[in-house]
Amino acid sequence: MKETSKKGKSWFYRWFLNNQATVFLINVLIVFLIIFLFSKIGFVFDPLWQILGITMPPVILALVLYYLINPLINVLERKFHVNRIISITFIFIIIAALLVWGIMSLIPFVQSQIDSLIKNWPNYWDYLNKSLQKMFADPKMSGVRERLVEANTNLSKSVSKSMNDILPQTFNNIGSAVGIVTNVVMILLTAPFILFFMLKDDKKFKQSVLKFVPDRVKKSTGEMLSEISQSLSSYITGQLTVAFWVAVMFFVGYLIIGQRYALILGIVAGILNLIPYVGSTLALLPSLVIAAFIAPAMVLKVLIVFAVEQTIETRVISPIIVGNKMQMHPVTTILVLLVSAGMYGLVGMIAGIPIFAILKIICTRIFRWFKRNSNWYSAEEAEQEAETVTTAADTPVENKTEAQNDPEKLDPSQKNHK
Repeated sequence: MKETSKKGKSWFYRWFLNNQATVFLINVLIVFLIIFLFSKIGFVFDPLWQILGITMPPVILALVLYYLINPLINVLERKFHVNRIISITFIFIIIAALLVWGIMSLIPFVQSQIDSLIKNWPNYWDYLNKSLQKMFADPKMSGVRERLVEANTNLSKSVSKSMNDILPQTFNNIGSAVGIVTNVVMILLTAPFILFFMLKDDKKFKQSVLKFVPDRVKKSTGEMLSEISQSLSSYITGQLTVAFWVAVMFFVGYLIIGQRYALILGIVAGILNLIPYVGSTLALLPSLVIAAFIAPAMVLKVLIVFAVEQTIETRVISPIIVGNKMQMHPVTTILVLLVSAGMYGLVGMIAGIPIFAILKIICTRIFRWFKRNSNWYSAEEAEQEAETVTTAADTPVENKTEAQNDPEKLDPSQKNHK
């Protein structure tokens, strides 16, 4: 009877209505069609992008501070039974005191070093150019010399043109300058209030989001949100902690060798270290230029400091603090950095890795769901995938076995699959 029913079906039914590959391609086509239609009516979403552009900066700043402070709040609440609001208030007072101390003592010293560096930078750059010209004065190096001179000329022209275009627009347009300052002040004033309620309502936030999720996918959505939060927490705390110690190591190393502007160069190294793999190398360049102006031996000392810092960072600090919590292959990380930097510049290089990690978690969850509910994979693979998801969610094995043996306790999608 089954053979007769199959033969009785038309070719249209067999190739289109009852063909999984065709249905999959049609769904992909519909998705791209929806994306195309949205691209044609993008002006409808302009107010939404403006709202996000205004609200996201303080939210992102508060989120970064949340992942730094929340572990300490949780420890005080669980182990020492300190009221959450009291501990939040106490930490806010400490942060405010540190900010006041930094503004009163640290910032004037940093500002003086920045002013001195900006004033003397042209002399350092000219000295480096002359040293390179003497180095390549040999006729055998004429080809390399010409290329370096051409590259230097093009770079100087590009920088001069950019500064000539940007500076008048920045400083002559008073309204624009006031607007930028106002936005920065509003971000700094708004972020603490957002941070306070994030810390206060830490356990309520997830439940508030899950209220809008259908019951059938509420559990998996909660697990996904927890996984995303844990991944972001690991990345943010790890990167900022490593950046802090990198800044300290460079600062101490430069003080030992007598390098000028040790504090500024250390701070720059810590900030640039937020860019994986290439941050510390980029921070080395201005230090080498200044060292070349002082003495050739200073260049060697700076390179030794860099080598010691890289050894300590890669062998001690990063494995202990960060480890492999992001579960990303180095090649994947480099490719993500190249794409994000090419599309969004420095901001993309800093934010590309965590955004990719979030997308990876979401896509992995969707693929697992598809694998469990699709007929494209064997029952053994689907069962192994279900066990993987259950284990990741820390669900007891006994509950899972009981649900498999009792059809009434199965999820509706699992019933259909069986």
